[in-house]
Amino acid sequence: MATVMPRASIVAGIFLLVVAILLLAIKYSRTPQRGRFRAWGWIGLGIIVVAEGLLFWGSRWMAIFITPIAWTGYLLLIDAAVWSLRGESRLGKTPGHFSSLAFWSVPLWLIFEAYNLRLENWTYVGLPESVLVRCIGSVWSFATIWPAILETADFVEALGWFRSHAARRMKLSPSAHLSILLLGLVLVTGPLLVPASLSRYLFGAVWIGFALLLDPINYYAKGRSLLRDLETGQTATCYSLLVSGLICGILWEFWNYWATAKWVYVFPIMQQGKIFAMPWPGYLGFPAFALECFVMYEFLRTMRTQLRRLPRRAE
Repeated sequence: MATVMPRASIVAGIFLLVVAILLLAIKYSRTPQRGRFRAWGWIGLGIIVVAEGLLFWGSRWMAIFITPIAWTGYLLLIDAAVWSLRGESRLGKTPGHFSSLAFWSVPLWLIFEAYNLRLENWTYVGLPESVLVRCIGSVWSFATIWPAILETADFVEALGWFRSHAARRMKLSPSAHLSILLLGLVLVTGPLLVPASLSRYLFGAVWIGFALLLDPINYYAKGRSLLRDLETGQTATCYSLLVSGLICGILWEFWNYWATAKWVYVFPIMQQGKIFAMPWPGYLGFPAFALECFVMYEFLRTMRTQLRRLPRRAE
């Protein structure tokens, strides 16, 4: 049985990956407004192909750095695909904005790493002995997380799957907004306040808690808000983020599975049935995490805008 489970996890994972790629590729090829595919997308595809080739050829360094290298290629590829559908993209039109997104991706992810110090849901193995090399690899990897989620959401939304979705407008009261914020506060603080033996089971609260906590603040600070989208019936971004989270989750686990420098899940439940190395219920957390990525980054942008509006002191 011990030899069957890993094989089954690989087959299931590759099946999901192939299905996801085929669905996206078919929809993309059938999109009538598709324009020219930009050069950086072909470079990104080349990076992925070369990285995969070197990985399965047995390159030790590629096995260590496959995650940041493959994701760098993916970001170039998916951004060019977005450009071909919209005539603009984050990297192609506003490289400064894209760089800012990559920069803030590092401290934003470190919030979750800080939670993991107490909750102990994953650990890292096979990291390089050199502290400098380890730091470079970690920062590089973390810098791809938020761009991957938001670029993939841009692509899914540009495909038009949810464009014609007629969502009913839902006006929430201020008390409902406050309740959502307080629920988020409970979810992000609860795992830190309960005994450590219990907190290990509560990382799911962290995956959605920041979205609930910060989105009402974005709403009242006049920033981009999923709650406002819900009020106006514009749900395409929300649905695209959910799909993006699942796609990125499958890719994260795929590339991580073959790496030698990788994360390993050590949370104390559901370790029997896995897809790649992730227990299958864990994939439900990726869509929620995608919403959280969007809300957390929009919170930073909203706060920056509010700070700029503050009256400057006379010198």
